Amino acid sequence: MIVIRIDAATVLLQWSTGGLFFLWFTTRRRLVGAGYGWLLRGVYLLLAFGALVCGLRFGSEVVREIASLGVGLAALVALVMSIVHRRDDRFAPWLDLVAPAIGLVGLVAAGIGAGGNDLVAVIRTVVGAAFLGAVTDAMLLGHWYLVQPGLPRGLLNELVQVTQYVLPIEVAALLLPTGMLSVLSGTVSDGWNGTLGYFWVACSITTAVLCWVTKRALRERYYSAVMAATGLLYLAILTAFGTDLVARAVLAG
Repeated sequence: MIVIRIDAATVLLQWSTGGLFFLWFTTRRRLVGAGYGWLLRGVYLLLAFGALVCGLRFGSEVVREIASLGVGLAALVALVMSIVHRRDDRFAPWLDLVAPAIGLVGLVAAGIGAGGNDLVAVIRTVVGAAFLGAVTDAMLLGHWYLVQPGLPRGLLNELVQVTQYVLPIEVAALLLPTGMLSVLSGTVSDGWNGTLGYFWVACSITTAVLCWVTKRALRERYYSAVMAATGLLYLAILTAFGTDLVARAVLAG
């Protein structure tokens, strides 16, 4: 029997680090309302602290856990500063880069501590963080158009485009040996007669199709197109997590 495992601490740190980086990517030009930053900082600082708790509870990697704490605190500081300066527009967007910079250190440590080929593990961990962060922020930004309907669509287009760019890198990283090709060929068993390998392929292809359809939807002039794009991104998050987590869970088993 094959035991499939997911390191929750690393996944949560990936999610928070990638999400906070793309928060900066979106807000660096000061076009998005302050509330969007409050929402995302609040969500991702909780994920970072969740990573710390999981790491301490289920198997500690010291550098990763210190980084998780640092990401949470840095996001909290940025959140407080953005609230304090909500009226005078003196909040510095670069403050949102502190947390992902700290998180990157923790992700490298987590990759090295995962076992196997260190370089491959680090690449998968860092690229996965960018992939999960981009697609999640795209969905959340799509919802923000309900609050700020005059927001340029170009911001959402940018995040979807980034997801499209990162997806093939993500897939390539997961194909590096020992990778998903070994699962598809049967060299590495997924415990389900190859079903999870084919599920991974389906998730990867579906994510690419959903991103493409989302870009097409955003070309429409009507406001409803943004809501349609957001709904498509809901589905893309599910398939994106399938692309990243299913592969790493099978390969970790």
